[in-house]
Amino acid sequence: MTTVLVCLLAGLMMTVASIAARGTDLRSDRTANLRDLIVTQGNRNTELRTEAEALRDEVEQLSAQRFGAPPVDRASTALEVAAGLVAVSGPGFRVVLTDAPNDVRPAGVDDDSLVVHQQDIQAVVNAMWAGGAEAVTIQGQRVIATTGIKCVGNTVVLHGIPYAPPYVIEAIGDVNQIEASIDASEHIQVYLQYVDAYGLGYEEQRLNQIDMPAFAGSVGVTLARSQ
Repeated sequence: MTTVLVCLLAGLMMTVASIAARGTDLRSDRTANLRDLIVTQGNRNTELRTEAEALRDEVEQLSAQRFGAPPVDRASTALEVAAGLVAVSGPGFRVVLTDAPNDVRPAGVDDDSLVVHQQDIQAVVNAMWAGGAEAVTIQGQRVIATTGIKCVGNTVVLHGIPYAPPYVIEAIGDVNQIEASIDASEHIQVYLQYVDAYGLGYEEQRLNQIDMPAFAGSVGVTLARSQ
């Protein structure tokens, strides 16, 4: 009698589980689903950013037609360049960071040691600014004061858009000073040790001309007050 009750109870539990799942996998790959969601939302963010930029250009054109072009304010233009709000061009320097190859798995080495992290990208950006860079981009996106770099799994999210390696970081400015600043960075020197030991990627390149777009999103700051 006890055996029959156990069998009936097991059958009831399996039936309830089947109804709850409705034919779906109760142990689905949530990590994969999350990454797909991030990529999908990132693509949507890119579309919205493009639409917003086009609308802003249209508003500026209509304003100029109605009220006439405003006089050029050199001080204001310089501030806009520094804030990343206008497109710029000039000679510069490029650094490319990549994860270690998939077939590189040294014994006893954590997987986190084999991928590029946000602090590695930030170290390159900081070194470029310290070297007098006038403008910087990551993956072609203009870096401004409120730019945040975040790791999500094995991708990096910048301005709401996820990117996978290789990570391309470019700077416009005095190439010699930027390169010297990168060479002097302690964090980058540590990263280069991982390049030699585990095969992470690192490339440098001097460029005669880099064209950088203006930052197209919201700067995230509406009021600043000096103390």
